[in-house]
Amino acid sequence: MKNHFYAFTSRIKYINRWSLMRNTQYETLSQHSHEVATIAFALAQIGNKRLGKSYNAERASLLGLYHDVPEIITGDMPTPVKYYSEDMRSTFKQIEDNACDTLLDMLPDDLKEDYISLFKPEEEDAELWKLVKAADKISAYIKCIEERKAGNSEFSEAEKSTRRIISSLDCPEANIFVRDFVPPYEFPLDKLK
Repeated sequence: MKNHFYAFTSRIKYINRWSLMRNTQYETLSQHSHEVATIAFALAQIGNKRLGKSYNAERASLLGLYHDVPEIITGDMPTPVKYYSEDMRSTFKQIEDNACDTLLDMLPDDLKEDYISLFKPEEEDAELWKLVKAADKISAYIKCIEERKAGNSEFSEAEKSTRRIISSLDCPEANIFVRDFVPPYEFPLDKLK
């Protein structure tokens, strides 16, 4: 299994998100990961430029890019299932940990060390992981907005609950991003010039 990592993880583009919801436009895990990486970078920049923080924005982006890679093995578990009970959360956490170990075992030993912290959060990245979590929720919120704009009411409750979650994260960077950068997602293309 050594040296299978890159070929295996390239299959992230085949995993669809929002599997229990009717979608007007399917979103792959690859698309979502790219958006989370982009937003995590933006949140770190907002923190650095507007809030006097000293985040490593490139590291935040990299963590965002890899944050859902274990789902290549586990699939995208729908939120109502994943968080159904404490037992489900605990079981799924163990499944995710096993998936991370499986992925790491696909790397040769001389590269493995550089990937461990992408799959197993370390204390030094704790603040960045908070930004990634916020970016993940913002990405979900944007998806809900896009579905609503396309006339799909299936995402209306998810949009409201995701917005509430973002507000409850105690992440000023996320609140600034939502305030300053999310409203244009409501616009048609010709208004984005």
